[in-house]
Amino acid sequence: MTFLVRGFRTPAQVLADHLGPLEEEVLQALWAHGGAGTVRDVQDRLAGRLAYTTLMTTLIRLHQKRLLARERAGRAFVYRALVSRAQLSAGVAGGMMEALLAGCGAGARPVLSGIVDAVGARDRAMLDELERLVHEKQRELEREDEP
Repeated sequence: MTFLVRGFRTPAQVLADHLGPLEEEVLQALWAHGGAGTVRDVQDRLAGRLAYTTLMTTLIRLHQKRLLARERAGRAFVYRALVSRAQLSAGVAGGMMEALLAGCGAGARPVLSGIVDAVGARDRAMLDELERLVHEKQRELEREDEP
């Protein structure tokens, strides 16, 4: 059974709350070209559709949000993505999972069952991948527990 829970937001919606469409587009342009560039580089990658000052402001905002690092290169700054597209998605999804699990205390089974059902309904191979990841995490935790 699928239903909407009041206040629940998808990872894309959560990300949209923190990044505007232009910020996402600029990040995409950086990721597509090695994760770094100047304002002029990004402007060229976006085929000159946006004003230099608009892109400069957007890059500064992404830097303030700690998604980009910057270093001076002559009179310009070179901006570098601090996270990959996959890391950003994983961070958003991980935050959502933590929030879901925090609300259920010892009764996490329904949340975990929902995850397994959703993954299984989408793709059987993903279910195998989920199982592999669980075993990998268990081994990692066991190594941490060893004296």
